[in-house]
Amino acid sequence: MRVLLISANREEINMRAWPLGAASVAAATRESGHEVVLLDLMSADCPESAVREAVEGFRPDIIGVSIRNVDDQNMADPKFFLGGVKDIISGCKTLTSVPIVLGGAGYSIFPESLLEFLSADMGIQGEGESAFPALLERLENRENLSAVPGLYLPRTGPSGSRAFQKDLDRFPLPDSRFLPQYVSKGEEFWFPVQTRRGCPMSCSYCSTPTIEGYSLRKRSPEAVVRWLGDWVKLGVRRYYFVDNTFNLPRSYAKRLCSKIIAAHLDITWRCIIYPIGIDEELAGLMASAGCKDVALGFESSSELVLHGMKKRFRPENVRTVCEILRKYGMQRMGFLMLGGPGETKESALASLEFADSLKLDSMKVTLGIRIYPYTELAKTAVAEGLVKEDDDLLTPRFYMTTSLESWLRETVDCWMSTRPNWMK
Repeated sequence: MRVLLISANREEINMRAWPLGAASVAAATRESGHEVVLLDLMSADCPESAVREAVEGFRPDIIGVSIRNVDDQNMADPKFFLGGVKDIISGCKTLTSVPIVLGGAGYSIFPESLLEFLSADMGIQGEGESAFPALLERLENRENLSAVPGLYLPRTGPSGSRAFQKDLDRFPLPDSRFLPQYVSKGEEFWFPVQTRRGCPMSCSYCSTPTIEGYSLRKRSPEAVVRWLGDWVKLGVRRYYFVDNTFNLPRSYAKRLCSKIIAAHLDITWRCIIYPIGIDEELAGLMASAGCKDVALGFESSSELVLHGMKKRFRPENVRTVCEILRKYGMQRMGFLMLGGPGETKESALASLEFADSLKLDSMKVTLGIRIYPYTELAKTAVAEGLVKEDDDLLTPRFYMTTSLESWLRETVDCWMSTRPNWMK
């Protein structure tokens, strides 16, 4: 089949994002014997014209649309991104009658409501590398679709149970055939790398388990380093490890860094870490392997608030990790999340003072917490009457301790006025 995959993301939140997920599905689909074109709308001057040109020129038998973000998670002025996606799908429908299939991280959070809102023909929740080729095979052979893992059809719910690939090495990684235009043009950006999927940490507000599951699954460090080496030969030198917790498990992170060092890749990279599981050995390996920037989400200094978020660390763990990272010369960006369950004026002020005492290179403060379905925070919001039980939460809804909202905004603005490296 001729398959057109469209990465619908047009937003640069903190940084430009290359569609690693869509490119991975494209690689798996091509490996299954199909002809594939990947259209990344991030690099399109006019998305409508780019879609029209791709559909009319390629004449696909099926179109897949990958959705990365639903909104920007900004409580003060939330931006809803799906209007543009709806226009893209409507445009496709005026050009062709072939099936339109939704996928991507954003879709996996809201599989039923997004399918209805965007008026697509079907959607795949979860890992498209296995499910999408399976769908194509059944469509080609006119077979029943009920066995396709994670498949949703309009108004019927899921057709097949979700499946999680335990050995990620069985999924192909995208190669230079999917090289983004902004790389070939010499533009600098952070190239995404994912070595692990799933997260067992169960933070109360996090959507990752809905997208990737709770079980941690890994690629072999050898496969990751070979892939990095291929991209280095094409001139890509800066990477962003998008794993939710680069340092967990610590033994895997050490093996990966050791392999990068042994391969003499000479790369620069950044990652996200959890504020436990960092020791001097791992920090030294990370620095030697090229790590320059670390994002550290510690959210609060209140043990009561952290317990409510189901965090597994204490403030002293955060301080220790920050000192180790500083010692090894890595830039440290911290994250606070204020206004959640259990927050008080006293706990919020203590968190701001704690963050200030860490002397981080940059600090991002979020007011209010985006409520996602299937999370403990959603249950709390329903119990407190902040949202209705039947709210699909597709339209951005936020948890904020009501009595604190205006005070928090004024207080954080005041703190930021004298701290130029802090941001909201």
